[in-house]
Amino acid sequence: MWLSGSGPTIPNYRCDKQSNSVAVIGGMSTTLSMAIATILKLYKVPQISYGLFDLLLADKVQYPYVYQMGSKQSTLHLAFIQLMLHFDWNWLHHFLKCTNPVISANDKSCGNGARMAAETYDILNFKSFPDAIEILVKVGQAIPLNQEFSINEEDIDWPAEFSQTPISTCSLKCGPGFKKTALEGQPTCCFNCTTCPQGKISNHTDAEECLQCPEDQYPNKKRDRCLPRTVTFLAYEEPLGMTLACAAICFSLLTVLVLGVFLKHRDTPIVKANNRSLSYTLLVSLSLCFLCSLLFIGHPTTATCLLRQTTFAVVFTVAVSCILAKTITVVLAFRATQPGSRLHRWLGSTASYSLIFTCTIIQMGLCGIWLGTYPPFLEMDIHSEPGFIIIQCNEGSLLIFYCVLGYMALLALASFTVAFLARNLPDTFNEAKFLTFSMLVFCSVWISFLPSYQSSKGKAIVALEIFAILTSSAGILTCIFAPKCYVILLRSERNTLEILKRKSTS
Repeated sequence: MWLSGSGPTIPNYRCDKQSNSVAVIGGMSTTLSMAIATILKLYKVPQISYGLFDLLLADKVQYPYVYQMGSKQSTLHLAFIQLMLHFDWNWLHHFLKCTNPVISANDKSCGNGARMAAETYDILNFKSFPDAIEILVKVGQAIPLNQEFSINEEDIDWPAEFSQTPISTCSLKCGPGFKKTALEGQPTCCFNCTTCPQGKISNHTDAEECLQCPEDQYPNKKRDRCLPRTVTFLAYEEPLGMTLACAAICFSLLTVLVLGVFLKHRDTPIVKANNRSLSYTLLVSLSLCFLCSLLFIGHPTTATCLLRQTTFAVVFTVAVSCILAKTITVVLAFRATQPGSRLHRWLGSTASYSLIFTCTIIQMGLCGIWLGTYPPFLEMDIHSEPGFIIIQCNEGSLLIFYCVLGYMALLALASFTVAFLARNLPDTFNEAKFLTFSMLVFCSVWISFLPSYQSSKGKAIVALEIFAILTSSAGILTCIFAPKCYVILLRSERNTLEILKRKSTS
């Protein structure tokens, strides 16, 4: 009756307009499946068997229309698991109405078929899964019948009613940018959605783990994809780099101009009274201090990383040593005026340059140890600023770097102390006030620099150091030489021997 339709039946004829059945689901036992398959193959009706895989039913010559759900030694529960995973179903959670199953175990019109169906669906736990039959029928309708049946997502044209995937009863879906985190003591279908950690992404739903971005990429704000990083450094082309470079060149030219003024008026009393040879040396070293800041700007290389800190340290040591020598010379010049003083021999240029040479040699020794043990090197920083690869110079040994800075600070402190003690000397020889102010500016700048250096990252560190170099050098140039240039260029009547003698007498 089922094969030919309802009502009076004529063998091998269909007497009504009902649509053909697509497939038969059943066959818990091999014997039953073989018996049904013998009848169904006459009408080329496919039979889907969900029992254990059987080699007898795999004979496509004798049973060409039998399709076993289990492939090889797998069983039906594996197919159900695949379906549940595909649709995010939870155990015993119903998503379809199963209002009209093709064959119902409770349908009395089925006659013996009802008992067969009840036996067949026993493995499905029919009372607990009333929707399982409809699911399997709909899946069976969507499977090409020219190949062995298996639950393969790529081979199935899923029905439209499966397009809206239901949500889990315990947890929402974890979208891209999140990963699933299991809840302790809860079923596996219950989980928390946690944001991917720094540097990682997830680009699909319900990710178990987040993926690490390559070093040349970084996660976007949603952390669902990786973006390429931008290479950055303090370049001459950007406004900050251009401003600092122009300031360094301008200050260096200004220093050279002051040196020219001193050379042109080298025989005037004010130049001669303040140890003009030391003034020349100080001006040259200050000009080089301004220029050495240019080593910090532009694309860093291995050569610039090795040279910039050591060059800055040695040149600055020469400048500070000159100030120390000038300060000591001022004090000795005043004390040497006393009758019978033996300090005259220390007033010559030989003693002053010996002091400068000794101080500089010590600094060069520290720099040599630095370069020989743990020198600065070129590195790419991918952690300081998200989205950027910062090309910078690593200072290598921070201990020796701070020793180099500390040695310059020690010389500056010594100069400041001596100049401060000599601030009340007579005006004729009193360069001590200007030297005191210059060292006060120098120490203030570098004391402020150290904590800022520790808290800054990337290009800001380089800009801060350049600013400290320019500011401290400009402070020395202004405090020491601005008053002298004012007198030489604008008050030349004061730059006479009579005025100096009158001040000395008073």
